Amino acid sequence: MAESRLIQGRYRLLERIGRGGMGEVWRALDESLGRQVAVKCLKPMGPRHEPSYLRVLRERFRREARVAAALQHRGITVIHDFGESEGVLYLVMELLDGRNLSELLEDTGGLPLSLPDILEIAEQVAASLAYTHRQGVVHRDLKPANIMRLADGTVKICDFGIARLGDSLSYSSSFSSRLTGTGIAMGTPHYMSPEQIGGGPVDHRSDLYSLGCVLYEIATGAPPFDMDDAWAVLVGHRDTAPVPPRTHRPDLPEAFERIVLDLLAKDPDDRPPDAADLHGRLLVLEPPDR
Repeated sequence: MAESRLIQGRYRLLERIGRGGMGEVWRALDESLGRQVAVKCLKPMGPRHEPSYLRVLRERFRREARVAAALQHRGITVIHDFGESEGVLYLVMELLDGRNLSELLEDTGGLPLSLPDILEIAEQVAASLAYTHRQGVVHRDLKPANIMRLADGTVKICDFGIARLGDSLSYSSSFSSRLTGTGIAMGTPHYMSPEQIGGGPVDHRSDLYSLGCVLYEIATGAPPFDMDDAWAVLVGHRDTAPVPPRTHRPDLPEAFERIVLDLLAKDPDDRPPDAADLHGRLLVLEPPDR
């Protein structure tokens, strides 16, 4: 999409600030309210893509808008508007002033974050997941790039692009099958749960596994299965026990390591029962001067 394009006579695209599998994100001006926002647009597709593929992508984008707009929590990115303009679907979100966890790790040169920062991030993400899971929503793509820490310290989960309703009332299993059947990647290998990799039933405990991968990475500097080959990473998640985090970083509290390893259990039944339980365990770990 061309820079400075006006969408629906209201949102003027100013600068592209992100690009991903689902599309592009632009810093934009909402000319009706005089505020800056973020606008996510479905990436333009060339003629090489078949109409059925495009239809699935467009339906997934619409689903992202509906699911995300229904979530109202300080730890979830706010959705302002949604629509279609000249064949391009768009999602208008709050413009966040901060850095995602991948960028924070880049800022440190790949070194892990401090323990107070790790615990603060973990506690806020657990609280946000507890809320989303109560709404029946499973994120399914939780990773450092989808977790933003704002300038004021608030941590927000972003991009419910492949989230699905856990109770399957609004979206049928046949639709989910059509999504995966197109070959569209459903998740990111370094943070995918074993059941997600195996194509089995996925519920809120899959998000807990992915959060375990995220916490492992920000605590040690690398994800639990840090291989270049995607297939090797997937096999690691499915078959290999992770190296305990304190092997890489002995100063981590044993209780924190226990939480991370519990989150990374292969069997969902062996993980914490829900994000609320995890949140309570993390609060106990917070340093006394926090």
